Amino acid sequence: MAEFLCFGEIMLRLKSPGHERLFQSPVFEASFGGSEANVAVALANYGLDSGFVSALPDNPVGDAALRELRKFGVDVRDVRRSGDRAGIYFLEAGADQRPSNVVYDRSHSSIAQADPGDFDWSTILDGCKWLHVTGITPALSESAARASLDAVRAAKRNQVTVSCDFNFRKKLWRYGKSAQEVMTELAQYVDVGIANEEDCQNSLGIGLGSTPVEGGEIVLDEYAELTGKVLDTFSGMSLIAVTLRESKSANRNGWSACLRGESGFQVSRRYEIADIVDRVGSGDSFASGLIYGLNALSDRRGALEFAVAAGCLKHSIPGDFNRVTVPEVERLLQGDQSGRVQR
Repeated sequence: MAEFLCFGEIMLRLKSPGHERLFQSPVFEASFGGSEANVAVALANYGLDSGFVSALPDNPVGDAALRELRKFGVDVRDVRRSGDRAGIYFLEAGADQRPSNVVYDRSHSSIAQADPGDFDWSTILDGCKWLHVTGITPALSESAARASLDAVRAAKRNQVTVSCDFNFRKKLWRYGKSAQEVMTELAQYVDVGIANEEDCQNSLGIGLGSTPVEGGEIVLDEYAELTGKVLDTFSGMSLIAVTLRESKSANRNGWSACLRGESGFQVSRRYEIADIVDRVGSGDSFASGLIYGLNALSDRRGALEFAVAAGCLKHSIPGDFNRVTVPEVERLLQGDQSGRVQR
């Protein structure tokens, strides 16, 4: 079995061309993506033994999704073939003051309808050292939430490190339970937490004194307090990383992150991203970069900087997947931000 496993949903991604509105022209760019699959692909690109656990229909769409993952070297042996449909999301890329927009079509997808008992975690986790989950899969259905809880509980029993990106998707929580009700229970089993400030508030019930989200200045003292509260509330969590995005427009963001663990509160360098190609998946790129860094680098500061640099580069790449290598991230870390042609 793979050493680094991700559990969640891979979806068909349908994007309008360029910066067009949805259905402005009768064309969509078709690819695949989804938070947990994005992490699995990036980890494989970094040379880690990466696997993906999910459910997909036994039809050509499911076949194509698996082929896409295999192309990157992701182990998909634990993807269950069940259900009638893959989840879909439609993406309209924003520009300037018009934000990007996502429309989900994920109800009754294979993973949303899978029975938690379909996943034999004692077998799946054999040989695994790290399990990554998110706050998205538990939002799909009550059974998907139970499956996520079963996964992290089994991981703890098997002494597998658990990371969770607490990403909150308000458009998905529709089956009767709130995000806080589910995610605060799941967080009890998490070793490494990943979030932004809205995820902390909406998924964990822990907020900032103010809300410096839309273009405002990041108040680092508030994030130092926020991360401290998260670790105080969830005593089993040893590390919490929070991305810091200054959204000045759809095309221009400030990008950095902070981290709190046993060595205290740390803040990364900041990148000014002035011409965003595709920001979808940048948080997953941060998460996968952090997982790689915590396992391959000598200290947590290095892991934080690697994660932020990886997330920065993702903004330049169309599609969900971060198609970068370790040397490319390292070049950015060494100060090469010129974008000059490499010959």
